[in-house]
Amino acid sequence: MSSERLIYLPLGGAGEIGMNAYVYGYGKPGKERLIVVDLGVAFPDMDGSPGVDLIIADIAWLVERKDQIEAVFITHAHEDHVGGVAHTYAQLQAPIYARKFTANIAKRKMDEHGHPDDAVTVVGAWPEQISAGPFTVGFLPISHSIPESSALVIDSPEGRVIHSGDFKIDRTPGVGEAYDPELWADVCKDGVKALVCDSTNVFSQDPGRSEATVGPAIEELVSAADGMVVATTFASNVARVKTLAVAGDKAGRSVVLLGRAMKRMVEASLETGVMKDFPNVVSPEEARGIPRENLMLLVTGSQGERRAASAQLARGKYQGIEMKEGDLFLFSSKTIPGNEKGVIRIINQFSERGVDVVDDSSGNYHVSGHANRPDLETLHDVVKPQVLIPMHGEHRHLREHVKIADARGMTGVLAVNGMMIDLSGNQPKVAEYVETGRTYIDGSVQIGALDGVVRDRIRMALNGHVTVTVILDDEDEPLGDPWVDAMGLSETGKSGAPLVDVLEEDLSQFLGRSKAATLRDDTKLNDGLKRVVRQSAQEEIGKKPEVTVVVSRLS
Repeated sequence: MSSERLIYLPLGGAGEIGMNAYVYGYGKPGKERLIVVDLGVAFPDMDGSPGVDLIIADIAWLVERKDQIEAVFITHAHEDHVGGVAHTYAQLQAPIYARKFTANIAKRKMDEHGHPDDAVTVVGAWPEQISAGPFTVGFLPISHSIPESSALVIDSPEGRVIHSGDFKIDRTPGVGEAYDPELWADVCKDGVKALVCDSTNVFSQDPGRSEATVGPAIEELVSAADGMVVATTFASNVARVKTLAVAGDKAGRSVVLLGRAMKRMVEASLETGVMKDFPNVVSPEEARGIPRENLMLLVTGSQGERRAASAQLARGKYQGIEMKEGDLFLFSSKTIPGNEKGVIRIINQFSERGVDVVDDSSGNYHVSGHANRPDLETLHDVVKPQVLIPMHGEHRHLREHVKIADARGMTGVLAVNGMMIDLSGNQPKVAEYVETGRTYIDGSVQIGALDGVVRDRIRMALNGHVTVTVILDDEDEPLGDPWVDAMGLSETGKSGAPLVDVLEEDLSQFLGRSKAATLRDDTKLNDGLKRVVRQSAQEEIGKKPEVTVVVSRLS
């Protein structure tokens, strides 16, 4: 029996939507040669990660083994798959492989962070393969809501693994490659050890719809509109962006792109040749001179992002353009769970301006980029894997996908982040558990989830903050009274007196009765002052704030 093994280890994306990062390895335990599939980001929210810019998977396990990493392969250009490449490159220093469109996006990110863009190598579609240590890897085209999305065909001495990436079964995707069942059947005809598979829409029972089906409904809606039409969708869904632009063009409207991501994705699509014949666009400056009934704006912000173009239009003007009563705003997108508040806020802001808002509750103006259950089963039937490992989903999605696999005669393995699966032999098993988590991109630095920075922000947001300053003379006696600065707290409490005055009076009394041993001991003094502030604030306003104590001693 061989002492070498084939392993699969999700570090992000298995048990959650977003932040995808997967590892495959082959070799002796602990000395495997490794490849990484996708390095994505997740997006923060004010409740759980206030002030944070982005979230990436904790790659500490990989950093400790960076000399064992052969390469990084990126399946497609969505942010939850490619968004972390530039943030992790300095730590991993591994070559990055992607298809042309994805590489275009990845190279821009590398350039923005001062990394060499030649670290990203463009790879052609299957049957081209890349040798990476004991692995050979090929990009197998599959349809999705972004061009050149690919599954990975990963060959090792233990057999072939198919990593599906994000996909749907679409024979008419508009932009990008259609799903080719004959090609997939040929790739899988000699047997597949494991299919590691997208699980996002596992609970959706209806067959998926093609991207081509939304065009007629969008064209009818736009042609019937009287005022200016503004539409938002995922900027990366360039097929939809083109569908919207064509609808505007057919209705005799000038097309305007608003938002950096929207412009960047269209530019990348045209530069790489994945999209042809995009309608002519006009600049926002030119648009201001065109009658509003002759304008079609395509804008970022389909998920309610506060700084995106749609949110800024909802609040007022954006680049000199303003929506008015009688205009139409179309959400040609699905609201991702968790983003409902932001989207509803924008809808109401537009409503207050007299703008008519159309969302996708009818199902006419958006189709998902992920495979529904019948389409997942179609892929199962084509690949016929010995083992099915769900990924790209919350725990409930993974568990449901395993149930489907088991019911259809496959061995299903529920592997969440940090669970290393040994795929060697005929029976997969858990090899070990790896500590995983998340790393926050906070401004220009990375902070760990256990560093306490985000936790402290949440505490301050919930409880407010008080700074206490005390000066002691060279005999450790208070020099004057302590003073207090309060933030995020009510100015007055139940006594009717200013809260700061109450706190300062209680602190003065504490210092007046404190023994010399307490005044000489910074730890005791600090703890005592914090306790007084928290107790007094609780009595006055019903809150125990976070407290910072500054003690200055005159020597």
